[in-house]
Amino acid sequence: MVDRGLLVRVKAKAGKIEDVERFLKSALPLVRDESGTTAWFAIRLGRTEFGIFDVFPGDAEREAHLTGPVAKALMEKADELFAEPPRIQKLDVLADKLPPTVPEDADTKGVLLTFKAKAGHDKDVERFLRDAQPMVAAEPATTAWFAVRLDDGRYGIFDVFPDEAGRLKHLAGRVPRELAKHALTLLGSLPAPDLLSVRAEKFEPMFRAAA
Repeated sequence: MVDRGLLVRVKAKAGKIEDVERFLKSALPLVRDESGTTAWFAIRLGRTEFGIFDVFPGDAEREAHLTGPVAKALMEKADELFAEPPRIQKLDVLADKLPPTVPEDADTKGVLLTFKAKAGHDKDVERFLRDAQPMVAAEPATTAWFAVRLDDGRYGIFDVFPDEAGRLKHLAGRVPRELAKHALTLLGSLPAPDLLSVRAEKFEPMFRAAA
C-alpha cells in the first residue's frame, strides 16, 4: 500500500537533453537501495521536459527520499542541466494498482493526466478516482496506476505500460470513457493527457514494501 508520492518536473537546458536523460537513468541504482521507495519512474514528457514520479508507504519514507542521494544529486546538477529550478510537488495517493512482483519486462510508455475539480466537487472527484481502481485492476496491460491529489489542489492519474499497445488499450478503456462522461459535471472541461515515455523504473516487491 502506498499513501504518499512526488511529482518532479525539470526542463533541460539547450544542448543538455541527452545529459538530463543520462542523469535520470543514472539515479536508478541509488533508488534501488531505498527500500521505502515503493515505485519510481524517470520519464520524458516532451522534447525538453523530463520528470520523476515516485510513491511511498508514508511520510517518513518520502522524507527519507527527499533527503537522500537522488534528491541531493538533483539539486547539485540543477544549475548545470536545467533551464529552471526543478518543480517538486508532494502528492497523496488516493488509489493505486501495483504489480504483486517486479515485472519481467520494463515499461516504456505512460500517461500523466492532471485536472482541477469543479467547485464543490472535490469529494465527488476523489470518489470517482477510488471507484476507478477495480476497472484498472482488470487491465492486464496496465502495469501500475495511481490516482493522486497534488499539493496545489489538483488531481491526477499516472500510469505505465509495457508498450504502446497497452497504452492504447487503456486510453480506449472504461476509465477514460467514464472520465469523459462525467467531465462536465465533475471537472468542467475534459483534461488532455501527457503521453510520456518511461526511461527507467523501479518497483519494490510488495512483500518487502509491506514488511
